[in-house]
Amino acid sequence: MREQVWASWFPGCLVLIITAHTSSASADLRPCDRTDYSYQYTECDSTGSRWRVAIPITPNSCSDLPPPTRGTDCSFSCPAGKFLEMSTQQCTPCLAGSYSLGSGLRFDQWDAIPAGFTSMASFLDPGLNGEEIQACNSSSWTPQGVYLESNRDECTVSLVYAVHLEKQGSVSFTYQFPDNNIFFEFYVQNEQCQEMAQTDDQKWIKVTNNGEWETHTVSLKTGTNILYWRTTGILVGGNLVKPVLLKNIQIEGVAYTSECFPCRPGWFSPAPGSSSCEPCPSNTFSIKGVSSCTTCPEHHYSHEGWAECQVRPPCSEKDYFQIHTACDSEGKTQVLYRWVEPKICVENVTGAVELPATGQREPCPPCNLGYYNSNDSTCLPCPPGTHSDGTYVCTKCPAGTEPVLGYDYKWWNVLPSNMKTSCFNVGNSKCDDMNGWQVAGDHIRSGAGSSDNDYLILSLHVPGFKVPASLSGMTGSEFGRITFVFETLCSGDCELYFMMDVNRKSTTVVESWEGSKGKQSYSHSMTRNASVAFTWAFQRTNHAHDVRHMSGLRSDSSELATGRFSCVPCPAGFYIDRTTNRCQECPENTHLAGRHTYGQDACVACGPGSISNKEHSRCYSDCSFSHTENNRTLTFDLNPLNDVASVTIGPSFTSKGTKYLHLLNISLCGHEGKRVAVCTDNVTDVSTKDEQSDPAQFVNSVDSFICQSTIIPADGRGFRMAISSQSISLADNFIGATVDSVLDGVKAQPDLFPDNSKDVPDINFFYRSTQVTASCDQGRSSVITVRCNPEKSERGELSVPSSCPEGTCDGCTFHFLWESAAACPLCTEDDYHRIEGACRGGVQETLFVWNEPKLCTKGVPLPPRSSSPCEAIALWLKVGVGGGAFVAVLLVSLTCYFWKKNKRLEYKYSRLVMSANKDCELPAADSCALAEGEEPDDDVVYTKKPSLLGKLRAIANKQQGGESSESVQLNSSKRDRWVLG
Repeated sequence: MREQVWASWFPGCLVLIITAHTSSASADLRPCDRTDYSYQYTECDSTGSRWRVAIPITPNSCSDLPPPTRGTDCSFSCPAGKFLEMSTQQCTPCLAGSYSLGSGLRFDQWDAIPAGFTSMASFLDPGLNGEEIQACNSSSWTPQGVYLESNRDECTVSLVYAVHLEKQGSVSFTYQFPDNNIFFEFYVQNEQCQEMAQTDDQKWIKVTNNGEWETHTVSLKTGTNILYWRTTGILVGGNLVKPVLLKNIQIEGVAYTSECFPCRPGWFSPAPGSSSCEPCPSNTFSIKGVSSCTTCPEHHYSHEGWAECQVRPPCSEKDYFQIHTACDSEGKTQVLYRWVEPKICVENVTGAVELPATGQREPCPPCNLGYYNSNDSTCLPCPPGTHSDGTYVCTKCPAGTEPVLGYDYKWWNVLPSNMKTSCFNVGNSKCDDMNGWQVAGDHIRSGAGSSDNDYLILSLHVPGFKVPASLSGMTGSEFGRITFVFETLCSGDCELYFMMDVNRKSTTVVESWEGSKGKQSYSHSMTRNASVAFTWAFQRTNHAHDVRHMSGLRSDSSELATGRFSCVPCPAGFYIDRTTNRCQECPENTHLAGRHTYGQDACVACGPGSISNKEHSRCYSDCSFSHTENNRTLTFDLNPLNDVASVTIGPSFTSKGTKYLHLLNISLCGHEGKRVAVCTDNVTDVSTKDEQSDPAQFVNSVDSFICQSTIIPADGRGFRMAISSQSISLADNFIGATVDSVLDGVKAQPDLFPDNSKDVPDINFFYRSTQVTASCDQGRSSVITVRCNPEKSERGELSVPSSCPEGTCDGCTFHFLWESAAACPLCTEDDYHRIEGACRGGVQETLFVWNEPKLCTKGVPLPPRSSSPCEAIALWLKVGVGGGAFVAVLLVSLTCYFWKKNKRLEYKYSRLVMSANKDCELPAADSCALAEGEEPDDDVVYTKKPSLLGKLRAIANKQQGGESSESVQLNSSKRDRWVLG
């Protein structure tokens, strides 16, 4: 207790000592009056007490300062409209021309960043040698008068403000957040830089509709609160992001305010005790801190909240517009001309134009499709079950048919009941009284804004979508389609935005066009049945002839739609026969092209390798494929590849160094043609709670055969989760599958991938996207090359060309290689061979093995191992040995026979020679032979016997020579003598 008392008295004692010392040292100074000092409170002590002390404005300028006085309680504060008068320590009303929040702070003037606020940019890009290079020195929040604008690049920029609260309070701010390609978060830290607990809804700010302001409020605790408004852009693709706008930051829970804030120029507070200021009305102005506004001089004008007036210009054609009156009972209308409000031009000066006269009455245009002309010339929707082309009465649909529901706006005599037009100004300058869009007979066009910040808004609400039962499935996953024709005539800079708001959750810019554009048509398909608001916003310059024309606005809508403009007589998968006008089912493996079902030519044949579903609404691959080559048919079963596969490309880096990846989800085949590859954006709503509770409500969810998302990793940017954005479809329709490299104008490029070293051909799956882009006037296309690779698993591996790391070289055709063991053909009997083993123990085994390398899968299995009885000596060996023995015996027999035959011939010849030697003359040729069969009486003895080979040769010569005789040389001791043995 003693310590508490000392702590409460210590500041007072210290001041008393200083005061006494100062008084003794400056006895000759004049006494201080009220203008020489100001009152301030000391810091609160542990008991919640504080002291009021006088602080000299100029030191040593006067003496006798008032002594310290016990101050108000630390939790004391004044109500709104009052401030704490320190002299009396009483709450006093603010004077007229100023305002006070009491216990709060408000920041609504942004000519400069107010004191206490700090803008910090962060994006450290590592240099070549590892040093950190600051790449965001020029990025900051920029004051723009009535609002504060965030940076437009991909740097992370934080707006920081520290405030000390004496009691629990809150912070609220008004913001505009139109672009989902920028992240906007708000969080609070304490004095130890620890982030306070916040829900995702409190931290991550919701996207606003284009041009609309929203207010975000977060509770604050007692003590020091450091407030952070942080933005980070994504510039993947090169498009600039739209900045976040901040205004009217208000903080509640501060201790007190000792002064009131003056009203900013163009605003005023008429009475004392105001908690806020009001804008000056049109044609008035004000300076800072006034209680009333001053009227503009003659021939001058101002808009609401202006701080000065401008000279009224002469009236011109841009200052008036034309409208068509509603049809009267006679079915007539006429053109009227009216000045743009508020009128700022002057008519009675040189060069000014006058308002044109009213036009002549003319017949009203016909009603739009699905409407009929009532008795009072008003277009009314046709009753249920009927249809109309807008020129005749509603007609009942034939039996068994139903109407096609939708809106078809071609004539613009009055604005349809489900469409609204408005004007919005970014700086909160009211332009509601101005004209947004005006009907003009056969088109609707933008009105005239007053400044470059004016957005002219046209909105169409569609409660839902429903494709008729007879058309269900004919358009794939498309529930509806909106088509509009527009033309842009701009003398300066201008831009048209087409936006979409699904289930009133967030607004997404679908497409935008800058500058003048020729007349063209644009279509957008809806792939989800939901309540949708379509918005066209035109931001124009303040020049003449800046006008947008839109005609033929059309959207196929839901069962709640009132327009019924045609009937569908055939069920799904049937067409109308031209000769009989009866419904005929489309042939097998054909699909109905679009919604035109008249004539058999509406049934389009499916591409190679594809079949149609039973409704004939689409063609798809059933994961089977056959190819005949070299008199051999290869059959492929690709069912292991039917699940959705993913491939991540990257990382890549933007010019500022932001790391991003491309995630592609691929559905190759199966699922009866349903596009099961889904890519979802979570930029518009990164709340995990929302994602888990209603995942189907994401606006930017893409269903396709091949889709791509841009992924910003969580590391390095301060986000707690990876961010997925810019989801697009690369393949809406399946064209076909073939081994050829070209199909229906889409070309595969096998040279982008390594050569196929296998004998199995690659299979190319061709796809096409219907969405036309600025660089791809025919839409995007994709080719998935499926390659047999036994070394891969059944799921295989996806890759992109090394020379085109983004998967595409031209931005229009995407190429992928899917290597898998499941891409090999089914095995047949030609893919294996048999091996017979040796005969062991009277048993022989037979094996079957695959041909190497094995390039097949599943199909015919290998036959099991078999065995059969056998003998030890093989039959062929037996036959060979027997044949050899027979030949040997035959040769021996022939040799003996011819040898004996030769011996007989030698003996006969010897006898002949012996008989001839008696007369020493050789016998005559005709008398030297022995009679056939004559046996010799004596043996002949030779001194040298001829060889067996010589005998055989002699016999052969004898047989060939015919009548020639055999000559035998005999040995003798004398030349002229024969010796007989």
